[in-house]
Amino acid sequence: MIWDLSFFAIAAPAVLFAGISKGGFGSGAAFASASILALILPPGQALGLMLPLLMLIDVATLGPYWRKWHWPSAKLLILGGVPGVIIGALVYRVANDDVIRFLIGAMSLLFVVWQIAKARGLIKISERPLGNSAGLLAGTTAGFTSFVSHAGGPPAAIYMLSLKLTKTQYQSNTVLVFWIVNSLKAAAYAFLGIFTLDLLMVDLILAPFALLGAWLGVKAHHLVPEKLFYAITYVLLAITGTKLIFDALN
Repeated sequence: MIWDLSFFAIAAPAVLFAGISKGGFGSGAAFASASILALILPPGQALGLMLPLLMLIDVATLGPYWRKWHWPSAKLLILGGVPGVIIGALVYRVANDDVIRFLIGAMSLLFVVWQIAKARGLIKISERPLGNSAGLLAGTTAGFTSFVSHAGGPPAAIYMLSLKLTKTQYQSNTVLVFWIVNSLKAAAYAFLGIFTLDLLMVDLILAPFALLGAWLGVKAHHLVPEKLFYAITYVLLAITGTKLIFDALN
């Protein structure tokens, strides 16, 4: 891949979007950035490029949400996330680029379908809090989907929404859980050789966009209507997901 102006014209807004999403909204929509990058990069490079930036955003947003999380539910998601990351690493070792590309595309479209179905009442969130086993299962699923596509948000959301957390507790849980899950993924990515010096140098160039996005996201958490943000996200994911699946199958 040639890191030219056309690449940065796509990558910089994608990273900015990831920062805004992770900094201010608990929908897990930051993985849209990896989906966008997978259109112009091999999927392994797209995942490897985004992970250090997502971790940087995690660190930048920990402060505003520090200790505002709901620890019992966050702990279960973290514990479940460990085997999920391990399963993801095993799948990545045997999968080729098209399989990973298909998984990223499928996660993108499933995210859109799930969010729309939930908004229209087609998916009912449990009226009673889900139990500990459900929290561990949600964490495992989130760890796996996060590893192969950075799309761990929806599985974690299904569990957290059943607990009727406050908006800030929900967002704080999301920041904490995926800060730890992403740290585990980084170790696995390094072991699998996903990181390269070339990718990390590009990350340094894109880091200011990630930090700016995180700052904007914290501000947007209180100012921007969620429906507007999600609507933009759904359009991005529907387009990129469809294109990735088409490319994988062809």
